[in-house]
Amino acid sequence: MSQGASALYPGLVAHRRSRPRAHALRYRIFMLLLDLDEGPALARGLRLFGFDAPGLMSFQTRDHGDGSDTPLKVQVEQHLARAGITGGGPVRLLCMPRVLGGVFNPISVYFCHRSDGALSAILYEVNNTFGDRHSYLIPVATDAPSGVVRHTAEKVFFVSPFMDMELTYAFKVRPPGQGETDGVAVSIEVADAKGLLLSASFAGQRQPLDDRRLLATWLAHPWMTLGVMGAIHWEALKIWLKGERIRPRPRAPQNPVTLTPQADAQAA
Repeated sequence: MSQGASALYPGLVAHRRSRPRAHALRYRIFMLLLDLDEGPALARGLRLFGFDAPGLMSFQTRDHGDGSDTPLKVQVEQHLARAGITGGGPVRLLCMPRVLGGVFNPISVYFCHRSDGALSAILYEVNNTFGDRHSYLIPVATDAPSGVVRHTAEKVFFVSPFMDMELTYAFKVRPPGQGETDGVAVSIEVADAKGLLLSASFAGQRQPLDDRRLLATWLAHPWMTLGVMGAIHWEALKIWLKGERIRPRPRAPQNPVTLTPQADAQAA
């Protein structure tokens, strides 16, 4: 039975690189929206979902944050406190779940709320294929209306060997709602001094998180069982064959979270 704010979001991920060599991809995937307070109760009520335990689909705390067994909500609240951002409300994580034990999340998005339910910040957690992880924590203006949140951040973490480091991210996020037909959307535009270089997006429609939908969603997305990592390396091979050069990999930032305070954190 579907419970609380947690839900499934089947949808479409798309990437388009405009230069120096054009490349585009589109895959159908699904993502899990997990209210971090609901995880254990969800696992008890579902046969096909495990929380820090095996399942057809599962969520493992160690796949996120600092990789420890410390509850993720505790970790996120600590980051908010250090940044002087008010928390105290729900923290909801949009990510891909483990499927038959395997997962790779290029980006996971934490929606951090105040005790009154208003969105106070978004934490963008980025993984690369070298086993490194880094997050960008960006506040949402206290007087921002509900709607689409826009953020910017300077790139400080090495992700793709085909992309330079001197880049800027522009995030555009439609946070998940609670209605049965509500969707979620996350898009990222990557730009250098010459302008737009790459755009990536995910858009999905809310579905209840229950055993019937878990099974149906798994059957409808068989390639995810083979692994997102395999798809990433396949696309990387195609980019390399087009002649794109490989950039050297710098060290990951010492601080696992980059706070990006900005006056233009907004919703419209």
